[in-house]
Amino acid sequence: MRADPFLVAQAGSLSLTFLVLLSFWPNPGVVAKELKLVTLVFRHGDRSPIETFPNDPIKESSWPQGFGQLTQVGMEQHYELGEYMRRRYEKFLNESYKHEQVYIRSTDIDRTLMSAMANLAALFPPEGMSVWNPNLPWQPIPVHTVPVSEDGLLYMPFNNCPRFQELQDETLKSEEFQNRLLPYKSFIETLPKLSGHQRQDLFGIWSRIYDPLFCEKIHNFTLPSWATEDTMTKLRELSELSILSLYGIHKQKEKSRLQGGVLVNEILKNMKTATQTSNHRKLIMYSGHDTTLSGLQMALDVYNEQLPPYASCHITELYLDNGEYFVEMYYRNESKHEPYPLTLPDCTHSCPLTKFADLVAPVITDDWSSECMITTDHQVLKIVLAIAFCLVAGVLALLLFTLIRHGPCWKREYSQDF
Repeated sequence: MRADPFLVAQAGSLSLTFLVLLSFWPNPGVVAKELKLVTLVFRHGDRSPIETFPNDPIKESSWPQGFGQLTQVGMEQHYELGEYMRRRYEKFLNESYKHEQVYIRSTDIDRTLMSAMANLAALFPPEGMSVWNPNLPWQPIPVHTVPVSEDGLLYMPFNNCPRFQELQDETLKSEEFQNRLLPYKSFIETLPKLSGHQRQDLFGIWSRIYDPLFCEKIHNFTLPSWATEDTMTKLRELSELSILSLYGIHKQKEKSRLQGGVLVNEILKNMKTATQTSNHRKLIMYSGHDTTLSGLQMALDVYNEQLPPYASCHITELYLDNGEYFVEMYYRNESKHEPYPLTLPDCTHSCPLTKFADLVAPVITDDWSSECMITTDHQVLKIVLAIAFCLVAGVLALLLFTLIRHGPCWKREYSQDF
């Protein structure tokens, strides 16, 4: 008996449909990629200048809160960043703040503390039981800090490190730095007369000339006639060279061990903790400066050689995928664009945590204080002489003590013999 061709075709069609549906059925052996920890390192928002050049007609009194303070524009920037993070991690974070899930640390500077607070106001608006004032859609959230003099994590560059200062001096004398600086030599020589600022070091040009002009331009002040577009471009490029020379150009890995590598190590420790216990924080936030962000990214070797803009944010996400942990990094340096993926050199964008740890190991130190000691021959000689002096002084002190302790006894024994 021959099979009906129509029934055979129908059966084949049903079988094919079944196979297609089966291919979409979730495999119980495959676990979905799961976000475990988010670390944010961001720069404060828009601020007034920290200082300015002597010839600047715009004085500190022109700024409502004085120098170095977060502006309302800066508050808006961080509120927007908080709103973005709320959307990005809506399914990961609790609807409202829970102290066991979140930790925030800032440098002990007004603008970074206020930036963190503005950010948190948008990230964790009170919901349900968290509402304590129906007329105020805000709740207080702690922002931790330590005095600047004790901050060995965020307030970079750390100044109490003689070896780093030695590396800085070497950098400024290096051939690569001098070659980069050469095209600006004649321009730099014109700045003292124009600005009244006599020093010609790059950091001074950045902080005392470019930065105040940049702030004034944003806030629609009238700039001096010499602050043309071409001048501002050169000043920006010199400022970028300044921060690049701070952490890179010469012996970048060693510099990173003494600066940004400290923060890399902290982030790595937090990620490892998250792999070892289910009772861990889900979000860690660090509020710092352009020097904090650039120091971190130079240590990770993902720095784009541009000054980090206000409210820019380095994002580190830890995922668990099929039993293995992975690290993904992103950089949000503009509000109208999704964060740019960052890839650690010699790894993929989604980098296995074990490989990530191996790759960043060269910029992590176990004894920061020892590595900060100066290593020049002259300094070594001074240390050797100091140790020798201490040894000689110790021997002399011991002899003196022996004479004082036993001298009278010898005399008494001698008298008794007679």
